[in-house]
Amino acid sequence: MEDETDHDIEDLFEDFPSMRSVAPFLKVAEKVRWFRSLGERPHAYSVGLARDYADILGFPDADPVFLPEWEDAAYAAENPEINSSAWEAEEQLRASLTDDVLLAIDEDTLNMVMTHIAQTVTPAIDAAAQEAKEFLRIEDDEFVQAAAGAAAQACYQAALVGMANPEDDHPFVKRFQLFEQGHWPIAIIGNSFLIY
Repeated sequence: MEDETDHDIEDLFEDFPSMRSVAPFLKVAEKVRWFRSLGERPHAYSVGLARDYADILGFPDADPVFLPEWEDAAYAAENPEINSSAWEAEEQLRASLTDDVLLAIDEDTLNMVMTHIAQTVTPAIDAAAQEAKEFLRIEDDEFVQAAAGAAAQACYQAALVGMANPEDDHPFVKRFQLFEQGHWPIAIIGNSFLIY
């Protein structure tokens, strides 16, 4: 049954032009070394990605702040202001991309593709989150699950960009690239873009 589903997905990727970006994207996502840079001093490239993300999202005054300790990151992730205007801007972008994709395919097909993306990336993300938990001695299971969930969400968002209108300067592409660098971009809160 699983082989048939994989075959159906491969046919979809070939049949719909908007789907052709998904398979190459999944190959990239499977090779990401998730969470390898948590708490580390960021490289200039990561700082640049963070600034680009904030600028393109519409928050040029949000300075990247790379948090050194998991407790600080956990506090940031639980901050009641996390559902801020930046979060709303992301949600509007996600809804707009979804509408664009649904002009080319139906909702059931999109759901099937997103399920395939989840099945492909989740095992590697979960394993990396557990490794980070052990290496960094993180004592909060919910925090680890939140990090894994955010990484999976970044994959969905980046895949939507590829399906709707591939462009390197989309905020969701920059967010995914921050994950590629081993960080967890948590949220823009006030004038700070908090990243672990």
